[in-house]
Order: sequence, then structure tokens, then C-alpha cells
Amino acid sequence: MVVVEPDHASALPSTQHGQEVVAYVSVAEVHPSRSYFKEIPPEWKLARNGDWKSDVIDQTPDGWPDFFAERVVGPLWKRGYRGFFLDTLDSYRLAEKFDEQAQQQGLVRVIETLHARFPGIQLILNRGFEIVPRVHDKIRMVAAESLYRGWSAKTRSYQEVGTTDRQWLAAQLRTVRDEWKLPVLVIDYVPPHDRELTRATAERIQADGFIPWVADSALETVGIGMIEPVPRHILVLYNGAESPALNYSNAHRFLQMPLNYMGYVVDYADVREPLPEGIGRDRYAGVATWFSGFIPEARRKSVAQWLQLRMTEGMPLAVVGDIGQSPEPRWARRLSIQTEPVETQGSLRIEAHHPMMGFEASLPLPTRNYQPAKLTDPEAAQFTPLVQLRDERGGTFVAGAIAPWGGFILDPYALIEVPGSDDARWVIDPFVFLTQALRLEPMPVPDTTTENGRRLLLAHVDGDGFPSLAEFPGSPFAAQVLLKDIFETYRIPQTMSIIESEVAPDGLYPNLSPKLEAIAKAMFQLPHIEIGSHTYSHPFLWDRSVRHGLFQDDKEAAYNLNIPGYTMDLAREIVGSTAYINRRLAPQGKQVKILQWSGDTAPGAKALEISSRAGLLNINGGDTSITRSNPSLTAVGALGIRKNGYLQVYAPITNENIYTNLWRGPFYGFERAIESFEMTDSPRRIKPVGIYYHVYSASKRAGLHALHKVYDWALARPLHPVHASEFAEKVQDFYGYAIAREKGGWRVRGNGALRTLRIPSGIAAPNLALSVGVVGIHPGIDGAYVALAGDSAFLAPTPQSTSTQASRPSLFEANGRIEKWQATEPGRLSFDLRAYVPLEFSLSGASHCRAKANGRAVTAQPRTAGQASDVQYFQLKDQRARVELECTGR
Repeated sequence: MVVVEPDHASALPSTQHGQEVVAYVSVAEVHPSRSYFKEIPPEWKLARNGDWKSDVIDQTPDGWPDFFAERVVGPLWKRGYRGFFLDTLDSYRLAEKFDEQAQQQGLVRVIETLHARFPGIQLILNRGFEIVPRVHDKIRMVAAESLYRGWSAKTRSYQEVGTTDRQWLAAQLRTVRDEWKLPVLVIDYVPPHDRELTRATAERIQADGFIPWVADSALETVGIGMIEPVPRHILVLYNGAESPALNYSNAHRFLQMPLNYMGYVVDYADVREPLPEGIGRDRYAGVATWFSGFIPEARRKSVAQWLQLRMTEGMPLAVVGDIGQSPEPRWARRLSIQTEPVETQGSLRIEAHHPMMGFEASLPLPTRNYQPAKLTDPEAAQFTPLVQLRDERGGTFVAGAIAPWGGFILDPYALIEVPGSDDARWVIDPFVFLTQALRLEPMPVPDTTTENGRRLLLAHVDGDGFPSLAEFPGSPFAAQVLLKDIFETYRIPQTMSIIESEVAPDGLYPNLSPKLEAIAKAMFQLPHIEIGSHTYSHPFLWDRSVRHGLFQDDKEAAYNLNIPGYTMDLAREIVGSTAYINRRLAPQGKQVKILQWSGDTAPGAKALEISSRAGLLNINGGDTSITRSNPSLTAVGALGIRKNGYLQVYAPITNENIYTNLWRGPFYGFERAIESFEMTDSPRRIKPVGIYYHVYSASKRAGLHALHKVYDWALARPLHPVHASEFAEKVQDFYGYAIAREKGGWRVRGNGALRTLRIPSGIAAPNLALSVGVVGIHPGIDGAYVALAGDSAFLAPTPQSTSTQASRPSLFEANGRIEKWQATEPGRLSFDLRAYVPLEFSLSGASHCRAKANGRAVTAQPRTAGQASDVQYFQLKDQRARVELECTGR
């Protein structure tokens, strides 16, 4: 249930997963801002509420119930609201003189009028205890505020409710619950930064047998009720002057991936701009900073004040690289560290370091001019040093520590650059550091790499080189070679895109267009080929306000393919190219689903907005290229990047351009993508298998051989093939996924695209028999993978009295998507499986079951070495199946 102020919403808010939207309406008070305020006769105004600057309405006039129904509730009913939260029922008591019985009878008439006028209306009363006996059959719930903690509008302060008032209110609520059998909702108010008190208050209310909701006084933060939402956002501050754009900042390149892996969504704030408000502990798990030096002098004071306020509110802070300024005395005392001036005597040496150090590279020796930090007494004892330094006279210093307020690691002990290359290495283990500094507790992680226990496989092709002639007998088009040798050979989900100006009759090659369009049509006719657009003119630089690399050094560099008379236009690139493909190349009933970014793959917010408003998913960028020659997690990109709220989804693994030295050779280099696939699967599965390349890979024999090698490697493994669009949808779902604690377990909810949760060490796997919406568990090297039946689930804990999982059949793994998972009755289970290839699936705890697929009996495959003993393995020729199990007792 979501209670909203309808005047703040232009339309009924959209809901999902059975959520109900309830409109807040004030019965006995009206604020002058209400549209109907001027229509209320002056004689109906009984008093004034100075605290809320509203007028109290007399409930006794004969015309009031009809007015309230027609002018207050009626318009909201027409907008689609069916539930109403009726507030201010006892405000008549603010008047100097009033008739208690008459006022209460007036309220009863209002409720009776609503009940008669709007069939099916759902009413929630805020207090109104005296009238409950007369309207209990017309209301759904009774709410009350401030049982343990409240808010004083007069003093504008939070306060504890006195014993007498609390006991009186608790008695009223028990009467409503026990005598009138109505659910009771208790709303208490706690400072938004005090999550511990919020949690404790909710637990007290629930222990009393009432439904709790504890939030801030303005109800602007995510409160705690029967469930406690887990904050999944981390705000990272960066200095935009240090890089051409956010894409190229250390914060994004290096810090986001570990946080994404642990289940967190990263938001960014450039310290050159005013820092955001509303960064509370209800939505944010912590704040991190990554500066390479001092931030602009004009911004230092306000940034320091902002960070100190977050620390006061209990928000954990992780500082990476540099603090960004020399903290002024007050902030330095809060941090309990001194950075300048820190005098060292002679050279420094590393005396000790924490086990999280030396992750990918040894600790560099301090340079002659290195400026360490010094912990200030007496707080030093509460710190855990990460790098301890000592000078020639025994003075002790640190380059990083876990602190009571969070933690810090100073350059060069976060990461180092590899001399003579663009590569880097982590010196500190970012997973351990971020976990400890930000106090990140383990939670089920929405996982974009896996579904139903199997690692995902996707393949997508950028259209570059479509008209190129291949180096084979007869000089066929590279696109023709790709069609015959790859698409018609490997019938797995693949996404193919074209560049309009290279294929269209009014493009760069009008004489070749008939043949090129025919090839594109043949590709798109294949049922396993998804259609993408690789734009109209293949922009090389998407955001011209961002000059980087070649575009920073070469003022004459081309921004896109040279098309006579054309000036680059974002809408033409995105919407226009999509319209061309849909109109001329796509078969009936099949349309472009995804835009594949070209060139620098760094679109600005406007390009992302255009693609989103056009209904297109998007992919590319990220540049994950970890290999044995560059075995560093610094070469593994994040899930994506958001700009002005619009999400760019990164390709899981980079394309052959990187492995072939920008297509200068060796042309077989793309086979090294296999190294990237392996190194992003162990010791952590960070990415799915993503085969990503250009059409021109099919123009050379070595390139084509590399493609075959990569595809063959993938198809020899138990993977779960999906289209690129489906992966993009999973990443989108990751960003909005909701996780909450409930009764010792976990309540989760997404939009249905992402169907896997990874259970990290530190929390137990769910109990399958007691969970809801969970179809199976598959072990993984970095945690168990929990497969879900749909968009929401409850992961139940195992009762202490139960030592093992209850014995019932469950999914172990499958190469297709589960639909309609139903345990229809004891001993019976059915579900639908849908895949793009012949079905493979396995079941745990099903050795005593008879299985059917599409009505035909199926037999488990003989078990091979290394397969689990209690797992039954099945293979079908079908790509879709209705699977039914009938199980007998063991």
C-alpha cells in the first residue's frame, strides 16, 4: 500500500506487484492551497490550526457530506483512486466551543455518504476512535500516529510520547483490533538519519500486535514497517575537472564495478556543482569520494560541510585517493586524522600493512616527498591501520585506515598505473575495503550474469564493415560471409545491427545498396536474429561537449562518417535509422529492439533520452578487456552509467577492436576474448559471456577463424543463451530492484527481467520449502544462485529447529526461462520452460518423481562424472515444454 498526496501527482501513480495507491484526504481541515478552499462557506469554518496554517471545518452542516464527496473525493475517484486515507478526524477539538456528539455524527454522515456514493470505496481512518463502532463495517483499517515517537509541529521537533498518552492510545488501538476486528496501522516519527531508532520503534510497534510504519515527520524518507527496505545506493563524489567526462573518471572506471558486484547502484555528484540534498540512510548505504588531488578552492568549504553533515547523520564515508583538501581544524578533529602539515623525519618505510593490501600489486615504496596522514590521539586506538609507515626517528604515520566514521586509502595505495601502458592494478582489495569502510552488510545480490543456475550467453554485432569485401574467393561481402558462416551455423540468440548510411540506397554506396539490403533482410528473417540499429552515420564522438583522446589532440578528426550534405543530428542517428530498418529491412512483426552505440560509445544525456523515449534499449561501452596479459579487475567495467536519469547499458565484454590492436593485427586476436570470459567467471562471476564484434571480423580468414573458436568455446559450455536486449533489460531491472528484510528473511521485487539472486557468504541460503517465488538454488564459486519464478519473491530463513532443507523437487539449472511454476498439490509440480535452443534442465530432489514434458514421459540422462548425485538431468529436442512432475514418498 502506498499513500500519496494526490495534489502532488498529476495522474494516478503507476503501480505493480499488487501495490495499492491510497489518496490522502483531510476531512476536518482544509489548507488554502486546495482548489476547493474558496468554495467553502465562511460559516463552515470552525477554527484555525496555526501549526499547519489550515482552517478547521465544522462537520455538522447538512451540506458538508455532499460537498466533501463531490468536491474532494469525487475528482480523485474519477482519476482512478479507490482507496482514501481520511485524516484530521478529530480536529474539531481545536475549536473553543463545539458539540462533541454533533461533530462525531457529522463525521459518520461523511463516511456513510462516501460509502453510498462510491461503491467499493476503501477507507482508512486516522484515529476517529469514537466513531469506529458506528462505521466499522464501512472502513478497512484504522491508523494512529505517535504511539512511541512523535513530531511536534509547534516546536518542530521529534519527541518521545509520554507514558500516559502512550497507554491511552494503545488501549484505543487494542479495542479497534480486538473488538472490531480491524487491522491497526501505527505511524511514528523519528529523525530520518537515525535508522537504529527507526528500526527499534518499528519492532516495538509490531511486538504490540500492530502494523508499524516509522519514518520522518514529512514522510519524505523510506520508512520501516513490517519490512525494512535495504538501501542499495552509494553516492560517489568526484571532481569533474580531473577527466573529460564522468565516463573517464577514476570513480566510474574503477569504483563502480566492485559496488555493482556487491549489489549496489552508484550515483555520482560532481563537487564543482552544488551537492544533492536528501542523501539519507533510508536510500543510501554510504558515500564515497575519489579525488586525485585538491578540489577547486571555491568548493572546498561547502564540500567539507556537506560531508561533515553526512557523518553527523551516521552515513559511512569512504575516501579514496586524496581527501581533496587540507581539512580545516574542526573537520580534522571529526576525521581524527592530520594530513597537513605532517612533518616526517628522514625517509619513510612501510612498517606493516593490512591483509587487504597487496591485492594485485605490491605496495609501492614511499617516495621522498610522500605526504602521509597521522592519526590524532586519543581516537587512534579506534582505527584499524591499512598501511603503517615509520620515519627514521620512529614517528608513525598511515596511508589508510578503517575508521569509526568509515575509512580512507590514500594514493598510491589504492591502485597504481603500469608504466608504459594504459593498464592499472589494484593495490588494495576494493571489495574488502568498501565493505568495511561503508559497513556494507551482506544481502542477496540482484545478479545480471546468471539465470536458472546457468551463466548467460549473448552475442551482438555492430554493423561496421557490412559493405567490405572479404578476403575469400569471389570477394564476397563480409556481411554475406557472416550470414553463411556464423548466423546460419550458430543458431543461438544473436543481435545484428546495421549502419543505415552504409546500406541504404541514398547512403554512401547506392550502387551496392540492393545487394546489401538483401543480405540484411536475409539476416533479419532468421528467427534467432534480433534487430539492432548501429545508427545512421556511425558517430565517432557522441557528445561534442566532451573532447577526449583523438578528439582532444586532432581538431580535424571526423565526428562521423562523411555523408555529403549531412550534419549530425541525434534524432536522425537514433530514431531515423530505426525507422529506416523497420520500414525497409525488418520482416513483418519484427522491429528494432536495441540501439548499439558507435564510436566512443559515450553518449551524452540527450542521446540517452532520445533512445529511451523512442522505446529502444541500448548497449555498448564499458570496455571490459581483462586478459592474462592484463590480469586486473581495473580492466572490468561497470554495468552501465546513468546521465540525468537515463541509463546506458555496457556490453559485458569488449569487442575485437581491443584484442586486435584497433584491427591492425593480429587478426586472430579476438580469440583472446575467451580469456576474458574465463577471468570474469572465476574467482567471481562478474559478467556473462558476451560475444561482441563487428561485421569486418568476417572479412579476414584469421578473424573468421577467431569467431568460430569463440562461438565453439561458448557452445561447449552449459550456458543460458539470451538476446542482447534481454541482458539490457536485466541491467535496467538491477537499477530499480527492491530488497527488504522481513521476519529474518528477504522480500525482493523487480520488474521480472532479472530472475537471479546471488547469496554471498555471510547469509544463509533460503529454505526452499518455506520460501515463496523461489524455484531452486545452484551452487556457485562466489555464492549460491537463487532462481526466481517471477518478479517478486520471499526468501525464507531456515528455522533453527530444522537442520536441513525440506525435501521437495526444485530446479537445479536450465538453459531456458521458467514460467508458471506451480506446486498444484502435494507431490505434484508443473512449470513451463522456454528457450532458444533445445531444452536442457536438471532437478534436485526429484529422484522419486516421474516426469513428463509436453505430455510425454521423459527419462533422466545418465549421470556423468562430477555431476551431483541427487540431481536428475534432462535433455529435450523441444525449445518449449510444459514439464510435470508426480512424486511419491521416499
